[in-house]
Amino acid sequence: MNFLAHIFLSFGDKEITIGNFIADSIRANKFQHLPTKVQKGIKLHRHIDTYTDAHSIPKISSRRLHANYSHYSRVIVDIYYDHFLAKNWSKYSDTPLDIFVEDFYDLLEDNYEILPEGVKRMMPYMISDNWLYNYSKMEGIGNVLNGMNRRTKNKSKMNFAIIDLEEHYDSFEKEFTEFFEELITFSKHKYISLLNK
Repeated sequence: MNFLAHIFLSFGDKEITIGNFIADSIRANKFQHLPTKVQKGIKLHRHIDTYTDAHSIPKISSRRLHANYSHYSRVIVDIYYDHFLAKNWSKYSDTPLDIFVEDFYDLLEDNYEILPEGVKRMMPYMISDNWLYNYSKMEGIGNVLNGMNRRTKNKSKMNFAIIDLEEHYDSFEKEFTEFFEELITFSKHKYISLLNK
């Protein structure tokens, strides 16, 4: 799953949210210096990713893209799924998306000193372009895919994946909706389990 889903699946727990968000910037077990609950957030992120990678529904979504994007297909599906989460936000949260996102940006700024360097470099762009809120719009997803393509030096051709999203929009949304209900249940159980350790 992508940024917005990981933040949402931290269940409003601030330290868990920080860990869940920064986990991709942390190598192996090099997080022992961080507060205990932030470490648990990193572990929660990794459980979510493992569950997602093994689940049949994201695999179906990914298979639809594989001929055009090869191993980048899973990354694209993560981005698509964040779009559907943002678009349908009111189904999942009583807090409006714009307020949820602003609260998260404030949380990052409040915890700036413990963020990995890569996250610190990314933060100004994320906040100024309001990535998380703009996931709800096709234009926002197009910008993300363009940025990802640039990062791969145009090898991935991910900029064209907006066309695939438009062509198969209903199928991708149906798959997201079915999968995300299961992922919420899994993540909640895992969150409670980690807190009790």
